[in-house]
Amino acid sequence: MSIAGRAPRFAVLRSWKTAPYLVGAGMAMMGDNIEHVITYLVLWQTFHSPLLVGFQLISHWLPFLLLSVYAGALAERFDCRRIIQFAQILFMLVSLCWGILFLTGTLQLWTACVLLVVHGLAGCLWGPAEQMMLYDFAGREQLPSAVRINATFRSLGILCGPIVGSVLLLTAGPIGGIFANVVFYVPITVFLARTRFTGHTRTAPFSTGRVSLLTSFRVLGTVRRHRVIVGMLILAALASVTIGAVLQTAMPVFGALLTPPGADGDLVYGGLLFALGLGGVVGGFLLEATGWVRATPAAAVVSSVAFGGFAMLFAFTGSYPLALLALVLTGVSQITATSTGQAIVQLEAPPAERGRVLGAYSMFGPGMQTFSGVTVGVLGTVVGVPPTVAIGGTVLAVGAAATGVLIRRRRAR
Repeated sequence: MSIAGRAPRFAVLRSWKTAPYLVGAGMAMMGDNIEHVITYLVLWQTFHSPLLVGFQLISHWLPFLLLSVYAGALAERFDCRRIIQFAQILFMLVSLCWGILFLTGTLQLWTACVLLVVHGLAGCLWGPAEQMMLYDFAGREQLPSAVRINATFRSLGILCGPIVGSVLLLTAGPIGGIFANVVFYVPITVFLARTRFTGHTRTAPFSTGRVSLLTSFRVLGTVRRHRVIVGMLILAALASVTIGAVLQTAMPVFGALLTPPGADGDLVYGGLLFALGLGGVVGGFLLEATGWVRATPAAAVVSSVAFGGFAMLFAFTGSYPLALLALVLTGVSQITATSTGQAIVQLEAPPAERGRVLGAYSMFGPGMQTFSGVTVGVLGTVVGVPPTVAIGGTVLAVGAAATGVLIRRRRAR
């Protein structure tokens, strides 16, 4: 049995109240990745610090782990349009500050760390408010479609961001490129100043309770009584800890292993990254066009199992063409699992606590990617990187299957 009914294909993209928001979110995600391309290169060239590389990963995901539930409480309490606009302004200010530091030659380690943290906080603040706006725009029937298309556009931004960032580096240099990056956050910021939707027009009114970090986490006590939501949180946490950012972090190793003698290693590496991103984009549009997968717990479980299985196939193969196919299928199953789980959490959440429940999903999902670096570092040192990816895929597949069994048993009871 599905959580929500069928909606017309690509209905959210045919609506002028929704389409500009989805396109703007994709452009903002592209700007996020362009900034990573430019700043990470400059930071490495300036400091040559492996510790700073690790801090880049931690500063990006740790705010999601610690503050997502609080960000959800803010989304319940205030106008989500203004929260997202504030987050976009933070992104713009960070890009401007990078540009000024690059231009004046005053970049220091501590200023870099501060800007990386602010960037991570902006992303954390954006998440729950974005999802509440999707519910407001699309309504219950079209929500799974809206979540899926939103995830697809974000995947498109992730796929194209490094390409556009590289072009900006080549044509305008790091200074011109980082200043130009500000433009990518403007469309969604302007659109939100014109739309009437607040994130609250279709659901519970604005919360009037006091918002604090400690009281926000009380929602976890409510969540644990909802077996489906708990199952989706477990699936999100499993995917983040086992695979998460592990694939992208480990891709240079696989690029070296799969490069034939005399071939261009950079081209092989770029092909692997492109295949993974392409899977997310193609998968999202394919799912929307066919309607094969509906927002059900079974679909979330099966796609999570497939996510782990295709990651295992990629880790074990020594064939470059098969590796590309495995990565495309990994991207397809990943976006299916993520968008399905997120839609179910939205639909199952108590209206008065939707923001905090969405924050909990961000904490268990993106937030848990904070530990994916530990997964690569510890296991990769002991058994090597390819076996680490294989182990992660196995744990994800088995854990997702066990979660599915747990959900079914509780339903039977």
